[in-house]
Amino acid sequence: MSTLRKSFAIALMVAMTGTVANADSKPAAKDIVIVHGALVDGSGWRAVYDILSKDGFHVTVVQEPLTGLAEDVDATKRILDQQTGPVVLVGHSYAGSVITEAGADPKVSALVYVAALQPDVGEASGQLLSKFAAPSDAMRATPAATATTGKYFFMQPALFAATYAQDVPAADAQFLADSQQQLAEKALGAPVSVAAWRTKPSFAILTTQDHVVSPELQRWMYQRSGAKVTEVAASHAVFISQPAAVARVIEAAAK
Repeated sequence: MSTLRKSFAIALMVAMTGTVANADSKPAAKDIVIVHGALVDGSGWRAVYDILSKDGFHVTVVQEPLTGLAEDVDATKRILDQQTGPVVLVGHSYAGSVITEAGADPKVSALVYVAALQPDVGEASGQLLSKFAAPSDAMRATPAATATTGKYFFMQPALFAATYAQDVPAADAQFLADSQQQLAEKALGAPVSVAAWRTKPSFAILTTQDHVVSPELQRWMYQRSGAKVTEVAASHAVFISQPAAVARVIEAAAK
């Protein structure tokens, strides 16, 4: 082989090696940010948090005020600002709307929707929920009996277990019912201004036994977005009843 051909071969090998290295050097996400849904707080995510932390991920749980979509997005952005990235942003239930907007942050590499709403630009949470009939007559959010009657909503405690958490131990479901975080009415009426799932990969957990967000609605939203869907035979409280299944999807999104 001539000197010229040897030089060309070496140069080609170096170039190819560099290309492979660049392809493999894309960092996997190590930061996980979880945004809880309406009526609950972030403490219910402890089992998922423990699994992900044990597997080497840095996990942060957003505690939203649930006072409005803008306020909840701001709370999420404050946590995203603390991450080094890339970040997998996880949202449950109503928080699907929150991560759809907050997920536009350049640090966010993937979105995970857990029995969550997935609106498009101009769509509001309440608008999506009304698209399909509620899967159970027991789903009756009631105005909170406070000085701001009609502004905030909660679920009647007697109906909570059968509606939200039918596969969760009774004592835990009762605690969830008695520690509800009320949701502002305006949060359901606020449309999202950006749909991060249109430009970033999205993963979804479809809960087939869900009495809060209809499985039919979930399937319609996730098919529309092209999300990678994992079906789980679970209630709306899948993050409590099947934390390992939820953690597996989040870890897949991180890769």
